[in-house]
Amino acid sequence: MVIFYIDNEVIKTNIPKVGFVSLGCPKAGADAERILTQLRAEGYEISKSYEQSDLVVVNTCGFIDSAIEESLEAIGEAMDKNGRGIVTGCLGAKKGSLKPHIRMCWQSQAHTH
Repeated sequence: MVIFYIDNEVIKTNIPKVGFVSLGCPKAGADAERILTQLRAEGYEISKSYEQSDLVVVNTCGFIDSAIEESLEAIGEAMDKNGRGIVTGCLGAKKGSLKPHIRMCWQSQAHTH
């Protein structure tokens, strides 16, 4: 059994399920493959349904306006359908760009430019 915590809520599951969507350029695609490989290696199941996932990862693009809009829409959909999410990628690395959409943002050194 795996036990983890999201927003002070205890989640108990045999196999944690993660919803995943990746948007943007080939760099985002390469990042997505690394993230998915690591999630699988750590024992996570990749779910095709946001509603059936324990959380959703949205790998974003933030370089052109249309990509930003698409990323914000994907984040909104993930939060509407699941309520628990992680935002990765270029848009997640832009300080302040997600404030109205998410409660917390963590930026890794790997995504700083």
